[in-house]
Amino acid sequence: MFRKILIANRGEIAVRVIRACRELNISPVAVYSEADAAALHVRMADEAYSIGPPQSTESYLNISRIIDVAKKAGVEAIHPGYGFLAENAAFARAAGEAGLIFIGPSAEAMEIMGSKTSARRAAIKAGAPIVPGSTEALKDVEAARTMAAQFGYPIMLKAAAGGGGKGMRQVLDERELFSAFESAQSEAASAFGNSDVYLEKVVERPRHIEIQIFADTHGNCVHLGERECSIQRRHQKVIEECPSPINDPDLRERMGDAAIRIAKTVNYVGAGTVEFLFSDTTHDFYFLEMNTRLQVEHPVTELVTGLDLVREQIRVASGAELSFKQEDVRWHGHAIECRVYAEDPENNFFPSPGKISFLRLPAGPGIRDDSGVTQDDDVSIFYDPMISKLACWGGTRAEAIDRLRRALDEYAVGGIHTTLPFFREIVRDPEFIAGRLDTGFIPRFNKRRLEGAHLADAEHDARTRDIAVIAAAIAYGEAQRDANTNHHAQRVSKWKITGREMALNCVPREQVSRFDE
Repeated sequence: MFRKILIANRGEIAVRVIRACRELNISPVAVYSEADAAALHVRMADEAYSIGPPQSTESYLNISRIIDVAKKAGVEAIHPGYGFLAENAAFARAAGEAGLIFIGPSAEAMEIMGSKTSARRAAIKAGAPIVPGSTEALKDVEAARTMAAQFGYPIMLKAAAGGGGKGMRQVLDERELFSAFESAQSEAASAFGNSDVYLEKVVERPRHIEIQIFADTHGNCVHLGERECSIQRRHQKVIEECPSPINDPDLRERMGDAAIRIAKTVNYVGAGTVEFLFSDTTHDFYFLEMNTRLQVEHPVTELVTGLDLVREQIRVASGAELSFKQEDVRWHGHAIECRVYAEDPENNFFPSPGKISFLRLPAGPGIRDDSGVTQDDDVSIFYDPMISKLACWGGTRAEAIDRLRRALDEYAVGGIHTTLPFFREIVRDPEFIAGRLDTGFIPRFNKRRLEGAHLADAEHDARTRDIAVIAAAIAYGEAQRDANTNHHAQRVSKWKITGREMALNCVPREQVSRFDE
């Protein structure tokens, strides 16, 4: 087992790896940019080294500087976390050349699966179904037009070198193709340094389901079941759960088998995730891509299987066999995770950097919060605004939702906007509770939310008009009574009615009862 590991990352994933190192009696070494000098992961590590200015290109993406720090610190291995350099084949290769163990797959496997087009070819070789479309980058818009005519619209243009929604454009018809092709290429070049795009046929209202796989250097490869990741905004996952609400053991086995075949095709080692699109109507599934790293949403798999994926990553990288076989994997209960971002949901999820002036974390049965911040920490403008991941486990999906709802209500963050209010609404949404999910869930949820707000406004306006009518009638009745009193002071009758009684005689019965309430 290693004595020292450098964690080439920041935030909650760096904290997560540090904790795994502590349990294995490994000394964790942190790196940090100038913006993160006082960050939680820096405070928790045994050693911490500055690697440059706040800009990630000058710090967390600077391969040579990180390798130099690793040598200086005398570590034996590097854990890349996720994001930044986690899927960078050049980084894995540089670590190996420096005599360091890269805790992840080989550079060769990364290169194959890091390109969406070569990954599709690998899936075909493994006999796994893929979304109909191109297996090579499109040379120009004319090639895109020819292929779109072959598969039929709508189609999706995607960046060949990356994911996360960058360089992705849905095209409904040929009139949109030219501008979509140009903008997809431009965004892909900006995000990944590679303008290549490819084409896929759009799968209507698909679920996004991924399979967690794990492989060692001794030829063992297993799957740990599926995660439902359909709730996304701008093609970025925000809520994930394990297992999928579909919870079909036969489907899990078929998708798991396809994922293992794909991993074996590229001699994969370590933790990885094979992503699929699944059609609720046909129950067909299609290979989408492979993430050659630990996933953000790994806690839900850990909660349901009882396995520690980071600990297993470190063991496998040290040369050990997997500590479990396929027949040992069991799924108990249900887990759901919310990615808590420093974003303003009421302002199109615009980032909300700043100081966390107050922080109250949820606790209690089945609650896990993987956080990279504490009270009085600053959320930087330079990095992804995710501050924590709230995961809740229950014996059933309904119990997991109940616990998640309670935990979200307990969770409080002051000084910045977060996505917590947005999640509090989602977990009370009938469609979410029923498990009717697909990648278009959030747009439909926002539409229901807007329609509900309009309905509430209309009801409020109607109540306001009712009250105004009643108030006017009362005022008129009171004025009439006063007039009668002034002109006929000596003619008091026991049959006199009050202004209120006159008003109530002037309005419909249903408005009277509402007013009395």
